[in-house]
Amino acid sequence: MNSPPGNAERLAVVRAGRGLQYATMAWNAAECGVALAAGFAAGSIALVGFGFDSAIEVMSGLAALWRLWRDADETRREASERRALQIIGVCFLLLAAYVLYDATAALVGGKAPEHSTVGIVLAALSLIVVPLLVHYKRRVAKRLRSGALEAEARQTRVCAYLSAILLVGLGLNAWLGYWWADPLAGVAMVPIIAWEGIEAIRGRTCCAD
Repeated sequence: MNSPPGNAERLAVVRAGRGLQYATMAWNAAECGVALAAGFAAGSIALVGFGFDSAIEVMSGLAALWRLWRDADETRREASERRALQIIGVCFLLLAAYVLYDATAALVGGKAPEHSTVGIVLAALSLIVVPLLVHYKRRVAKRLRSGALEAEARQTRVCAYLSAILLVGLGLNAWLGYWWADPLAGVAMVPIIAWEGIEAIRGRTCCAD
């Protein structure tokens, strides 16, 4: 395990972490707008759900950013660490609830959405951008030994998984007419998302004391 960084190094790591959070929130905000617009236009429940997921990601990013701004004071750092973990855990559970609702509604409705080229491009871009953000955010979390930042990075990783599911679902619907592929995969993701949320609320992450 890496040794804790010194004060100057820690400040540099915190600054890098803030920059990553701003970049993540900017990406998620843009992702949210495009996904919702394309989803409503195509009648795609999966795309609309992906847009709301991005909105939840922005909330989680704000909690992580708040944690980073309180890093300098050790007492405030510990308190904000616990609070940020709880907020991020709740965001996980909100995401799990919405994905379950979204997928169930799609399966029960049984109505295939229109093909969405914009949605396919968005999901493909997300699969490129998001894993890079996850990689660097987890490095920051490990250097700061922050369970809250690790949990937020995991939530960003879940976003990458959902991007892959969205891409497969939209692709199968566009090329083979398999409208049910995306919501079925979404249901399979719900236990994973919910478990991450419960673990975050309990403070059980790889970086938490």
